[in-house]
Amino acid sequence: MDVVSLEGLEFFAYHGYYDEEQKVGNKYAVDIRVMSDFHKAAEDDSLSETVDYEKLYKIVEKEMRISSRLLENIGERICHSVFERYPQIHKIEVSISKFNPPIGGVCTRAKITLKRSRQP
Repeated sequence: MDVVSLEGLEFFAYHGYYDEEQKVGNKYAVDIRVMSDFHKAAEDDSLSETVDYEKLYKIVEKEMRISSRLLENIGERICHSVFERYPQIHKIEVSISKFNPPIGGVCTRAKITLKRSRQP
């Protein structure tokens, strides 16, 4: 299985369980890996046979603009949107980090990772 990844995407967004988090906003990081067979793209040097990084970024950006209480919700929406846009994708792994989460102590980032496979 071949992999296309975007790593270290950064966004300022308005997510969080607490109402205050949704008002103030925070910095988030996203890493996304999509898996498929990109043999034809490699052979033909054809963008249409692979995943366009720019379009993948736009999918993530769009979902990050929609406020959510949970990072898991954002991740699930990203996976759904990528599967919808790219029927050739078999698996997706997306990680979302929230910087300086309000946990009452020192924590650089809180992070979730979702792994999804296309349903047959």
